[in-house]
Amino acid sequence: MARQGMVMALLMVFLAAGCWESASAAAMLSQLKPTLAVTASPSPNQVLHGGEDVITVTWSLNATAGTDAEYKKVKVSLCYAPVSQKEREWRKTHDDLKKDKTCQFKVTEQPYAATGKVEYRVALDIPTATYFVRAYALDASGTQVAYGQTLPGATFDVISITGVTTSIKVAAGVFSTFSIASLAFFFFIEKRKKNN
Repeated sequence: MARQGMVMALLMVFLAAGCWESASAAAMLSQLKPTLAVTASPSPNQVLHGGEDVITVTWSLNATAGTDAEYKKVKVSLCYAPVSQKEREWRKTHDDLKKDKTCQFKVTEQPYAATGKVEYRVALDIPTATYFVRAYALDASGTQVAYGQTLPGATFDVISITGVTTSIKVAAGVFSTFSIASLAFFFFIEKRKKNN
């Protein structure tokens, strides 16, 4: 009985330590300092096409930001704009960055430099929506410690590739016509057999 109690106590200690560690490591967007100035090449409301257009993202440390000694990496992402989050729970902004679903598409993650630039070809699997760009400064453990973004004014639209080409449309039309003609033919044959 004492052995079972000891095992339960150890289990509770490990569980509590794990919960405390995950709670302390979680970054909150509202607590991050907006120390990065981020710009993106699309003009406001510009329409980009997946697989074709390129976005140039630049970031720099704000003049009033202070020190960036703890910044080890920068992570840049495409994020759903508020208009593309409406009635879509899977895109919602959450203050806890581990639960945040706004920035699902990584543009780059690279060693931090006070100023940086990256060119990103819009991927083919990016959904059609309105986006903005957000950059996070990460510390040595990979936790977000600061950010910058192109919101509120600099949003742009992405139109994804549907994958439906003209040849697929023609093939679908031919097969649909063939299936209807086959149905009519066999219906006629069955009617004829019934009458004989």
